[in-house]
Amino acid sequence: MANPARRAAAALLDAVLTRHRPLEEALDALPTDGKPHKVRGKGEARPGAAVAPRDKAAGHRIAAAVLRRAGSLDAVLEPFLRREPPPPVRNALRIGAAELLLLATPPHAAVASAVDLVPAPFAGLVNAVLRRVAEAGPTALEGLEAERLDTPGWLWTAWHAAYGPAVRSIAAAHRAEAPLDLSLKPGAAAPEGGEALPGGTHRYPAGTRVTELPGFADGQFWVQDAAAALPARLLGARPGERVADLCAAPGGKTAQLAATGAQVVAVERDPRRAARLRENLARLDLPAELVVADALHWSPEARFDAILLDAPCTATGTIRRHPDVPHLKRPKDVASAAELQRGLLAAAAARLAPGGRLVFATCSLQAEEGEAHRDAAAALGLAPDPIRAEELPGLAEAVTPSGTLRTRPDLWAGRGGMDGFFAARFRKPAG
Repeated sequence: MANPARRAAAALLDAVLTRHRPLEEALDALPTDGKPHKVRGKGEARPGAAVAPRDKAAGHRIAAAVLRRAGSLDAVLEPFLRREPPPPVRNALRIGAAELLLLATPPHAAVASAVDLVPAPFAGLVNAVLRRVAEAGPTALEGLEAERLDTPGWLWTAWHAAYGPAVRSIAAAHRAEAPLDLSLKPGAAAPEGGEALPGGTHRYPAGTRVTELPGFADGQFWVQDAAAALPARLLGARPGERVADLCAAPGGKTAQLAATGAQVVAVERDPRRAARLRENLARLDLPAELVVADALHWSPEARFDAILLDAPCTATGTIRRHPDVPHLKRPKDVASAAELQRGLLAAAAARLAPGGRLVFATCSLQAEEGEAHRDAAAALGLAPDPIRAEELPGLAEAVTPSGTLRTRPDLWAGRGGMDGFFAARFRKPAG
């Protein structure tokens, strides 16, 4: 019987690389009670042995390491393979190599556990290949062009066109697990052990369990990457203003807006995500009206003083936290997301009161999902409201000459980086 953590890792890799399921969705679907579980939203039932929570966590860590460095791991394995092995065997080899080269697992445990994952006819192959990898050790990764190997070609090309030589540092930033960032309720004290970042976010080491931090159960803070906290700050909601947060789940930005004293309406299309948003606001004890509706077609009773539109996107700016994204997204997804974003931007503009403010944001590094929308906003009659460097102390390099926000994973490299976000602020003429 294979080690349960490695078995979980193999199941997660199969879900992402073969069945093209998001990693978090696959993690949720791992059975914890020995019963068949449905893959959320897919109607699939997959039986399996129960997986203890600690083994799920360990399996997730292993699978995430493989997904971050799959290209490099395959390059290390390639000289020892005469022909392409079946996908489950390839994944077992990747798991073993990741444990040997990235996770400091003792060689005998890494090799034996990987062997246990494959059918008997492939046991000798896995054993022989991984023993060779163990002999080389971490030096096997030296000399590889890891940034290119671990980044799909189409993403590299797009990022090079948008950011030039910085593409290499962006790709390098994706190799490390992201730290935990928290946004605090007004007046709340930050848990010990964190670093206060410019702008008020507090950062904790990667692997910190948020639910174990003092103050979590009392609703003193919520998880939110430092870059993700910026769009709501740039909107500048004020007490008593009528403010809409479109595409609002899981609710971090809604919480930011509600904490200002504004009258917040949070709009979310997906009922499951809306339920999570409601739970988060209840824990935080922050008020907001929740509307389960498609923001494209929702018709509010009155227009808003300010609107935050953090639009659905390919999420290529969040690869530090979601290493499955490069394995799931394709160029066509960028075009589809950009089309949806244009529709949502038009809908938001129509619901904005004369003189009102709108911040459009996406957690994508793709220019089609960010910078390209400035012309679309102008065609809708929205006037640019340039972001000023002094609004973002410590992040002046993220403010572009045109007055938009562009964060990247390689910014604040010495502090652990940040997600890639685009944000632009507009005003609707009062006349």
